Amino acid sequence: MDLKKLFTEDRGVSPVIGVILMVAITVILAAVIGAFVLGLGDQAADSAPQASYNCDNGNLTHGGGETLQNATLSISGDGDGKLMPNKSNYTAGDTIATNFSDNSLIYEGSGGTTSILTDRNCN
Repeated sequence: MDLKKLFTEDRGVSPVIGVILMVAITVILAAVIGAFVLGLGDQAADSAPQASYNCDNGNLTHGGGETLQNATLSISGDGDGKLMPNKSNYTAGDTIATNFSDNSLIYEGSGGTTSILTDRNCN
């Protein structure tokens, strides 16, 4: 047996690397296709904004977190709460709604409607 020939022989390297690359490509493609089929990509874009809220004398205020857009918010419920007129965005410290007793704050995104604050009495 010739030791020089044993260490210089590289015929088996190329097929092994090819198989590893094919398996890796297959796994990546399966993950991407699975994400689209299960709709995981759509859910991330349609999630409601994360923010905190404070109630004081019937006024609902933005306590901190993401900026809320007036066009995506509405109020529903038994009360007569109203969003602030002439306001396009709400940031921390802004009053979102008045008379917010027995109401729900609703976020309306492209993926549907989500209630982001419910059953809050601001008396």
